[in-house]
Amino acid sequence: MPAGLERQLRRRIRSVQSTQKITRAMELIAASRITRAQHAILAAAPYAERLRDVASELAADPEASGHWVFGGAPRPSGSPAGDGRLGERSGGGAQAGGTAVVVIGADRGLAGAFNLFVQRAADELVSDLAARGQAPVLIAVGRKAIAHFRSRGRDLVAQFEGFADRPRFDDARRVVEAVSEQLKGGANSVYVVSTRFISSGSQRVESRRLVPLEREERRGATVFEFEPGPAEIMDRLLPQWLEAEVFVALLEAAAAFHVSQQRAMAAATDNADELIKTLTRHMNRARQDSITTEIIEIVGGAEALRQDTGGDKLTRPDVYVFPEAS
Repeated sequence: MPAGLERQLRRRIRSVQSTQKITRAMELIAASRITRAQHAILAAAPYAERLRDVASELAADPEASGHWVFGGAPRPSGSPAGDGRLGERSGGGAQAGGTAVVVIGADRGLAGAFNLFVQRAADELVSDLAARGQAPVLIAVGRKAIAHFRSRGRDLVAQFEGFADRPRFDDARRVVEAVSEQLKGGANSVYVVSTRFISSGSQRVESRRLVPLEREERRGATVFEFEPGPAEIMDRLLPQWLEAEVFVALLEAAAAFHVSQQRAMAAATDNADELIKTLTRHMNRARQDSITTEIIEIVGGAEALRQDTGGDKLTRPDVYVFPEAS
């Protein structure tokens, strides 16, 4: 057994124990943030759902069939588009007929395969859009998504970081402003790649198309009359609707990230515990081997001393007795 092995194992055990404390703390922090993220989703969901209902009612109107937001003819240059934030198209930005792709990742790692799944879905969507000639342009949210596309040599028309863990509505507005610039520049489609938070036990990476909206033909349903027309209403409603959709996507991605991080840190804590047990067994075995070696050396030394004396008994040296004082 190499010298100092027990000391090395003790040092490794202390190091693993320190790491285990960190992973345990991160697990508890992620668990507390999951609850907060769920509350934020529940608070924002009704507003987004109501806007979806309004958009659905507008899409069902026959007059909306030719509107570019509902997959009709492409929006001509100079057409109105919203409350000024989606104003007239300019010559720059996205290519005509192009697609803006918003990829929502995370700012941090240590969350299992969370970022990997988002990046993989984004790469597949971009490849598919490019194969169809839709000229995708990328808007990345989160440091991990930004680093991924940079490593692939892909250009980003906009990038955002620092709020993926706890997004606010102002953050969603900033992302939508970047999307608006692409719509002004000629893009006719908007996709969002993010992780949908279904429950604490179920999350799914999705590539959703926000624009154009899917039109559903309604038969026998109540027909509403809109004043002004559905096209003008949708032009004004589009920025608010995109902000609500992006905000909910950011909140769900944050909640899914915290769940993934909690699972990853819980697994790391369990693995550290198993490693500590394994190292402790090796350390005990090394200590036993060391003790056994010392006993063997003592016994061997005693046997050698016995053989040097020439007998089974160890002779005592002469004892000098001092005379008694008179």
